[in-house]
Amino acid sequence: MTNITTISSADSENKLYKRIAFLGGAAWKEDEEPYIRAFDTAKLLAENDYEIFNGGGPGVMKAATKGAHAGNGKAFSITYHPNKPKRHYEGTDPTNDVDMEIVTLDYFDRTKVLLQNTDVHIVFKGSIGTLSEFGMTWVSSWIHEPNSKPIVMFGDFWNEILDTIEKNLFIKPAERKMLTICNTPQEVLDYLESLNRN
Repeated sequence: MTNITTISSADSENKLYKRIAFLGGAAWKEDEEPYIRAFDTAKLLAENDYEIFNGGGPGVMKAATKGAHAGNGKAFSITYHPNKPKRHYEGTDPTNDVDMEIVTLDYFDRTKVLLQNTDVHIVFKGSIGTLSEFGMTWVSSWIHEPNSKPIVMFGDFWNEILDTIEKNLFIKPAERKMLTICNTPQEVLDYLESLNRN
């Protein structure tokens, strides 16, 4: 598996949870709420010495990069470049100007490398790609519990989705408790800071 090296500030090196993966929809535009929320969150986290990771595409991924740079931080992408266009894969965005790119073998490898090489995963509103990423981090964290990675679900709407999942599938209470709902960038920062204090 690819090693990811980063240039970290002294403060960032002291954080146990410092590499933050941004997961979310590729279709969101700059004037739409999920993009704005991802940008604002990445900016605030970068200002507080967190490193921002994403899949190198448009939407939430690009917002994360732009936010990291606005916060004087760095953004890193884990990408997949298919050998021929895939009709339903967003690919990479040339305007997502990350500081370092790691190229992986395929879509599933991209997700795996992104999740394995980050410490906390934030899930914004998206489509089925976001659901696949969410499912992968959720089950992986459950399998590796108590050494699981914190998962932040950004937005109250996730409660309704999780309630429906819990109602119709066999979900253990401890599995649901692995997920933390945050509604603002400040709530995300406060949660991360609490993790790093413990």
